[in-house]
Amino acid sequence: MKIEYDPERDLLYIYFAEPEVKAAQTVTITPGVHADFDKDSKLIGIEVIEASKVMGKKIEFKLPELTAA
Repeated sequence: MKIEYDPERDLLYIYFAEPEVKAAQTVTITPGVHADFDKDSKLIGIEVIEASKVMGKKIEFKLPELTAA
């Protein structure tokens, strides 16, 4: 797992796969929070937009079940 924060864009990204793995699908979990999945529907990362607004707060969400295409 790798975590990156870009202060210029106020963007937080949590990698669950190598950064070069490309997302095949992105699902909006809640406004500003997006989950990226690979071609096999495996979670590869989570992106938080305007991260400074949510840092320090407890964030909870459930990922939807995806079926293979």
